Formats: sequence, structure tokens, C-alpha cells
Amino acid sequence: MKKNILLIAPLLLLALGFTACSEDDLEKESVIVVDSYEQNEFDKWLEANYVKPYNIDFKYRYEEIESDYNYYTVPADLTSSIKMAHILKHLCIDTYNEVADDGVVFTRSYFPKEFFLIGVWEYRNNGTFILGTAEAGKKVLLAGINFLDGVLNGNYDVSRSVADNLNHYYVKTIHHEFTHILNQTKDYPADFKLVTGSGYVADSWSDEPYNDPQVYLKRGFISDYAQHSDTEDFAEMMSIYITNTKEWWNAQMEIADDTYADDPKQVKTGREMIEAKLDIVRNYMQEMWGIDLDKARDVIQRRQAEIIAGKVDLTDLTIK
Repeated sequence: MKKNILLIAPLLLLALGFTACSEDDLEKESVIVVDSYEQNEFDKWLEANYVKPYNIDFKYRYEEIESDYNYYTVPADLTSSIKMAHILKHLCIDTYNEVADDGVVFTRSYFPKEFFLIGVWEYRNNGTFILGTAEAGKKVLLAGINFLDGVLNGNYDVSRSVADNLNHYYVKTIHHEFTHILNQTKDYPADFKLVTGSGYVADSWSDEPYNDPQVYLKRGFISDYAQHSDTEDFAEMMSIYITNTKEWWNAQMEIADDTYADDPKQVKTGREMIEAKLDIVRNYMQEMWGIDLDKARDVIQRRQAEIIAGKVDLTDLTIK
């Protein structure tokens, strides 16, 4: 058997040599195919409202290389993508233009330079799903775009109001991921992670009892996901504070105004710890970025009310 192998190998090498040297087999056209398309009205609108003023690439056409291969993903619906582009501009880009000391200069300098939309959420095997991700201080993936109409019409997750769903599934996610980008540019004080340093539970945040508001609020966290790590905690504090009303926040603080009974070592109430972290977030945003957190919340609430009331045409592609 060994002799047969030794005899066959040289013949194979000789055959491969002849094949490699044959120019007749080469194709004239490249095997690499680059997608091409003619600009539609939405592309032109994006050019005028995203690309030229902010150098932001808003990708709504599906590109497999931009997606995460660990999840099943589908393309975003065109009409929903148009609506999301308007929402992102009105509630996020224009908000920072209005509240930052440097206005448009701040937004142009630090707001993510690429958004990529996919149709459904990225589902994990533990029953949770990803609303969005930030990557390398530049790219933000927004998932679940095909559910946007249901959210706006009040037909998706009827346990919440339209405003709460819009915040929970989309707007808060954008501000959350943008907070990560700001933190990657200028780190937040180390004191932040010390406030609830022993309370982070990594990937157990979605399990019982940590997913119960009566538990995580009293443990000193504004959301269940905030218990994952100090970086997620900071982004949750920032994004949840500015996207919810003062009344909503105060209601959470009433629940948090106690200690967690199953942790005998906890000395401060959840409210005291949350408010201590909020002070750090507030000072960080003011001192590092010239943004007043309370002003940002007021502006977002006003702009959100305009969208809910139908005062913003989410399908208008007129270039002004």
C-alpha cells in the first residue's frame, strides 16, 4: 500500500502543475461580486441628513458581513427603516445638537459613524435577546426594526404604552450604545464601580431573583441588565434617566427606598446607591461633555411627545 501512495503522489503533483500553468482555464470576470444599486429617494434623503452633515453611514440594506454570525438575522423592512431614520435623527442626533455646549460640533465629532439595521432581535439561548450593540466606538447595530410599526401602533408588547415601548426597544438602546462610545473616548470615574461593586452578577442578571424590580432596585440598580457589569450599569443609568419621565423615575426610587432583605451585609438602601451613581453620571456628562442630564431628559420627552402625537412625519423624504 505504501508503494502505491508513493507512485500516485508524483502523478498528482504533475497533473496539478499542468492545471496551474494553463491560462485557458482562467475566467475573464472576477469571482468577487460587489453589490451595486441605483440611489432611491431614501438614499438621497440619507445623503442630505446623515452623510453630508455628520458623515454617518446609515445602512438599511442587508449586508451579511455587518451582522453577527452567532445569530439568525433578517433584513430590515424599507418603510420601517425610513421611520427609524427619522426617529433616530429627531430623538437622538437633534437632541444632542440642542443640549450639548458645542451643539452640532459635539454630535458630528462623537456620534456613531455607522448604523446597521436588521429586522428581528438577536435571540440568546437563555431567553433574552439583544436590542442593539456598539462596536469599536464607531458602529451601532439596531435590531428589531420590523417590529417598529407594531410599537408605534400600540400593538406590540401591550403591557407598556407606545412611549414606553419606543423607549425600551429603540430609543434607550441608541442612547445606551452612544454612552458606551463616550466612555470609550473618555473613561468615567473609578468611584462609580465601587458604589455597588460587589453586586454585579454578570450573566445571571436575567435569572430569578435578579430580574425582579423589587430585587434589583433595592440592590441599587436601575434595571436588571445594569447588574451585568459596571460598564453596562453606567450606560443603563445614563440612557434610562434621560429617556423616562421624572414621574417614572420617582416611582422607581420609591421601590428602591429600602435594602434587599436577602443581603444582610447591605447597609445603604437601593435608592441611596442609585442616586450616588446618578450623581457620578451627571457630573461626568457635564464636566466631560458639557451636557446637562436634566435638560437632555426634558428635550427628549418633548421630542418624543411630538412623535407620538404625529407631529413628525416619519415617512417624509423631502430634502430641505
